[in-house]
Amino acid sequence: MKGELSWMFPDGYTPLFLAPQAGVSESPFRRLCRKFGADVVSTEFVSADGILQGNPQTREHLIFHEDERPISIQIFGSNPQKMGEASALVTDLFQPDFIDINFGCPVKKIVKRNGGSGCLRDLDVVEKIIRSVVRSTHLPVSTKIRSGFDEPSRDPVTIGLRCQDSGSQMVILHARTRTDMYSGQARWDEIASLTDALDVPVVGNGDVYLGADARSMKETTGCAGIMIARGSHGSPWIFSQARAALDGQPIPDDPDVLHRFEICLEHARNGSRYETNPNKALRDFRKHLGWYTKGIPGGRNLRSQLFEALSFEQVEGLLNEYLDTVLDLTDGLEAFSG
Repeated sequence: MKGELSWMFPDGYTPLFLAPQAGVSESPFRRLCRKFGADVVSTEFVSADGILQGNPQTREHLIFHEDERPISIQIFGSNPQKMGEASALVTDLFQPDFIDINFGCPVKKIVKRNGGSGCLRDLDVVEKIIRSVVRSTHLPVSTKIRSGFDEPSRDPVTIGLRCQDSGSQMVILHARTRTDMYSGQARWDEIASLTDALDVPVVGNGDVYLGADARSMKETTGCAGIMIARGSHGSPWIFSQARAALDGQPIPDDPDVLHRFEICLEHARNGSRYETNPNKALRDFRKHLGWYTKGIPGGRNLRSQLFEALSFEQVEGLLNEYLDTVLDLTDGLEAFSG
């Protein structure tokens, strides 16, 4: 496997990536996913403008610890010069293992500024951005793309080749267009076509919700790596299930309610320990609380209490109280497993 990122793809091994996700892939969650088997993680995606303006909130998104490596920082923007300057600053201040360029985000407010998947409307701009970033950092550069901006422009192979030719050493494809958003099915055949067309590693992304899905994507597409996004929400254990599936081992069951809450508590403690902004940490954690408690007995009432908590200590107290008062831990856990 060619390129400076080849160390992530030893022969016969398919690495698992946690996708960069705003308000989700913060340090506490990255650590949980690493514990369950994610090989590579990423920061939340950040704007080049925010980086260059010294926005404190943006800078907080870039902070990581040495034990989270290997890790990328993902940046987005539409101005090639600013993207280059932002990558240089990120390199000097934070030294991630590689820099990833976001050409995939479909969110309206980002696309409106021609960022994320908005760039896919002009592949010359895509090339200029990549070349500028590559010139501005000694770190490897990767790109996260969609299959096109809309159906008429759907052409992931051409987009991927333009990325590769501009210096991208890895291409991650979410096999939907921007106008697809997250609807319908990801077209895994496009990941297969891109894998065949490129010399650099291709990482597949889209519709991996179960461990078995990771194995299916690998077998269907031949991709070098697999990125998991929404499938990780409230389920960091999907990485251990995906690894087992890829290795041909029995896939572990989902954790029962007690174990799920232990994981949730560990996530809360990570928030207290590793986030520098307690308010942001708690705000981000509320998303995860909704996912962790989905489908459990009395979950709606519990969530309403948890969302009003003002500290991680209160969250931990409410979770422990729930276990003590709602679940019959000696007889009921098996009935509520998964």
